[in-house]
Amino acid sequence: MLDTTEEERLESAQRWWKENGQSTIIGVVLGIVIILSWQYWQEYKHTQAEQASALYAQLLKAVETNANDNVQKLADQIQNAFPKTDYALFSGLLQAQLKAQQNDVASAKQILTKIGTSSNKELSNVAKIRLVRLMLANKEYEQGLQLINGIDPASSVSFSSNYDELVGDLYVALNRLDQARTSYQTALRNGSKSPLLQLKIDDLTAPERVEAKK
Repeated sequence: MLDTTEEERLESAQRWWKENGQSTIIGVVLGIVIILSWQYWQEYKHTQAEQASALYAQLLKAVETNANDNVQKLADQIQNAFPKTDYALFSGLLQAQLKAQQNDVASAKQILTKIGTSSNKELSNVAKIRLVRLMLANKEYEQGLQLINGIDPASSVSFSSNYDELVGDLYVALNRLDQARTSYQTALRNGSKSPLLQLKIDDLTAPERVEAKK
């Protein structure tokens, strides 16, 4: 026979279950669903990455053997099937490089511009740097300067010296040698590892000699 205390506890438990039982079951079920969904998503991403990696390995081999048709096909396949992976960005960089080698500058610039908008800051900056170099080679000097000026410094801190050196190259092409020297020196201060940077600085005519030639 239950005593008064036990009866009160039983009645309290029954009331609680009546009031909260359904929501508790729903909460448990939702928790299980979330866990299973997370596990499925992680497995899916892992599988996607493995498949993209295998295709990218084929792409690198095609690049090494100069199988240009296969390069295009494999790059397109990676970008269409695995657009949210870094392999899609890597394949795009290779594709742009091939387009540039084939003198299809417009297509190369289009690919690099798209990669430049990626949320992957490192590859985004790599694409922008290559795009500016294309502009430099194509004598689009002002456009190159404009692109660099529009880059958010906070998203390109580790690439600042690369951009400074490129700005110097663009200024040299525009025969704005004082500004070129300043940009090169800024790149040097920002820790540039470019083996040619000091040579570029030394190659510039001293400011006073520039004035003497005017």
